[in-house]
Amino acid sequence: MKRLVLVMIAVGSFAFAQVAQAQWTPAKRLTWTSGHSSFPTIARDLTGTLHVLWVDETPGNGEIYHKTSTDGGATWTPNQRLTWNSGNSGWPVMTADSSNNIHVLWEDDTPGKGEIFHKKSTDLGDTWLASQNLSSTPGDSWNAAIALDFSFSAKLHAFWNDNTPGNHEIYYKRSTDGGDTWTTSQRLTWTPGGSWSPEIAVDYSNNIHVVWFEYTAGNAEIYYKKSTDGGVTWTASQRLTWTSGFSFEPAIAADSSGNIHVVWYDNSPGNNEIYYRRSPDKGTTWGSLRKLTWTAGESCYPEIAVDSSGDIHLVWWDNTPGNAEIYYKKSTDRGASWTSSQRLTSTSGDSYSPFIAVDPFGGLHVVWHDDTPGNFEIYYKKFSK
Repeated sequence: MKRLVLVMIAVGSFAFAQVAQAQWTPAKRLTWTSGHSSFPTIARDLTGTLHVLWVDETPGNGEIYHKTSTDGGATWTPNQRLTWNSGNSGWPVMTADSSNNIHVLWEDDTPGKGEIFHKKSTDLGDTWLASQNLSSTPGDSWNAAIALDFSFSAKLHAFWNDNTPGNHEIYYKRSTDGGDTWTTSQRLTWTPGGSWSPEIAVDYSNNIHVVWFEYTAGNAEIYYKKSTDGGVTWTASQRLTWTSGFSFEPAIAADSSGNIHVVWYDNSPGNNEIYYRRSPDKGTTWGSLRKLTWTAGESCYPEIAVDSSGDIHLVWWDNTPGNAEIYYKKSTDRGASWTSSQRLTSTSGDSYSPFIAVDPFGGLHVVWHDDTPGNFEIYYKKFSK
């Protein structure tokens, strides 16, 4: 499953720069539940409302929950349950369109196998329409991703991986009416190895960019393709990594200048570290690979966002301190150089699965889950310029 690996490793020296955190708020706990609350994601709509989704096991199985903040993260609404299923619902993702409709995708095994579901809210999350099954295949569908087109507010792009062909392949469908109806599923990969965990970005020219990891080479490597016509046709798959180890779980972002930024983690050095590549021309060519972390422990599951100034913001978790903690760094020159790693959490438990969102004012919003209270709970902090 994506975005969480529990790694037991002997911990050596700790090499992260301890940077002052005066501009980061203290961590704020968002949930108090009897079951595990995990795998959060965060988004901001045009009213400034922050939306957080996560999975909670308190009902006895995984269900999707939601809460909001209308004051920049200072206070939050009570937990709102979005699913009631006999199976497990997990891995939620979301986006908010220019009409402030909130769109959510997640995976659910209630049908007896994994399927991808969609639902939306037209009133900033107060109420939600009925769930739609987007995949409906004989196999298992997992690892949903969603993005919004800039051409008009109602155009949505959804991706996932599905093993109906015999191994997992990447699939895609789109909606041009705000998620009310969707095209038929379009298969994007035909590989002898499995293709997993698509992540997407839409640039300001409405090109759609998708990355994933794939086992065709014998080990996991990162691959990329794009569409320049709104998802009707796609380029051939382009391999981005050639490593002796395994490259996993890419994340992708696009800036307003046409740069495409991709991060992932790779265990070629003998432990997992974070790597980065940039395309300066909307995915046509790619610069050299850059290693962003050098740690004694495991650096895993990066997430990336680009703000309106073009600055790149990166979060991930690392267990070098002896437990997993959340770290951050940024680049202000389109990925040419990066700040030192900054530790965002210092807890007795493990902090995993960070996700980052930016707002138009340069603010950063980060959520993650942490088991310091005895079970995993959701936490939040923000950075204000």
